[in-house]
Amino acid sequence: VNDLVHECCCFARVVLAPMTRMRSYEFLAQPHSILYYSQRATAGGFLIGEATIISETAKSYPSTPGIYTKEQVEAWKPIVDGVHQKGGIFFCQLWHAGRVSSNIFQPNGQAPVSSTDKPIAPNVHIDGFSTAAEVPTPHRLSTEEIPQIVNNFRVCVEIHGANGYLINQFLKVKAVADEIGADRVGIRLSPFSDYNDCSDSNPEALGLHMVEALNEHGILYCHMIEPRMITELEAGETKHSLSPMRKVFKGTFIAAGGYSRGAGNEVIANGGADLVAFGRRFLANPDLPRRFELNSELNQYDRNTFYIEDPVVGYTDYPFLAEPKN
Repeated sequence: VNDLVHECCCFARVVLAPMTRMRSYEFLAQPHSILYYSQRATAGGFLIGEATIISETAKSYPSTPGIYTKEQVEAWKPIVDGVHQKGGIFFCQLWHAGRVSSNIFQPNGQAPVSSTDKPIAPNVHIDGFSTAAEVPTPHRLSTEEIPQIVNNFRVCVEIHGANGYLINQFLKVKAVADEIGADRVGIRLSPFSDYNDCSDSNPEALGLHMVEALNEHGILYCHMIEPRMITELEAGETKHSLSPMRKVFKGTFIAAGGYSRGAGNEVIANGGADLVAFGRRFLANPDLPRRFELNSELNQYDRNTFYIEDPVVGYTDYPFLAEPKN
C-alpha cells in the first residue's frame, strides 16, 4: 500500500504555479487566456493565476494583467468562469513589484516605490533572459504612504510575497485577511532566494518567523519556494530545507521549485508538503496531472517562448496526450 501511495499520490496534488506570461496587452487580461487556463483546469484542480498588478505603481513588466480597474476585473471574469466550468479552483495572485520596476512603467515617469531608497544591483534583475536591467533609485515610502499600498491589496487571492517584490519588503497580510477572510488568502514566500537583490543573512530563521506570524492570522495556505532555487532559472545544491517551516505552519503547505514527478511524489509521501506547485512543466503540459497519473512522457518547454506576446505560440499550442483508440 505504501508503495502505491508513493507512486500515485502526486498527480492528485498538482498545483499550477503562478507564472508571468506577458500576454495581457495594455495590462488587461485577454480572451486567449480563457483557453490557456481552462486547458490546465481539472475537476478539483488548483490553479494560481499569474502575478496581477494592484495599482498603477505596481507595474514592472509589459503586458502583465491588472485587477485595479473595473475593466480589468471584468476581463478576469470569463477566465475564472472557464476554470470553474471544468470544476477547477482559481486564485488570483496579487502583486506589487516595488523597486523591481522602471520609470517607464510608473505614472508620470516617477520613481518606483519601495521600502528602501536603495536600487537593485545591476545584472540581478529577473526577466528570464539574464539581461542587464534598468535600475532606477526607488522612492522610499513614508509611513503616511504605506496604508494606501496595503489598501490596494484588499480583493480570493494569493499574495505574491516572494522574489523581492514589495510585499516581500513589508510582509503585510492582515489587511487582506481582515477584508475577505483568512480562509481565502494564501501567500507565496521565498526566504532563501536572492532574486532581485533581496537576500537575507539568516533565511531559515526568517522563514520560521514568517510562518509563525502567518499562523496568527489563520491564512489558508503558505506557498514556499524551495531553497535549492536560489536563482530563478535552475535548481542548485543546498544544505537548507523547508522542513522546519512545514512543521510549524498550521495551514496547507505548498512546495514549489524544480520538482519532477518523482520528487513531487516523494515530498508528499514523506509529509514535506500537502501540495506541489509546478511551473515550467505545467506550462508545457496542459494535461500535466493526467500525464503524472499515467507516468507518460512530458512535452519539453521552450524557454524562448516564455515571455513573448504571441497569443498562441508557447502559450496554448502545447499538445495534449493522444486519447487511446477504442
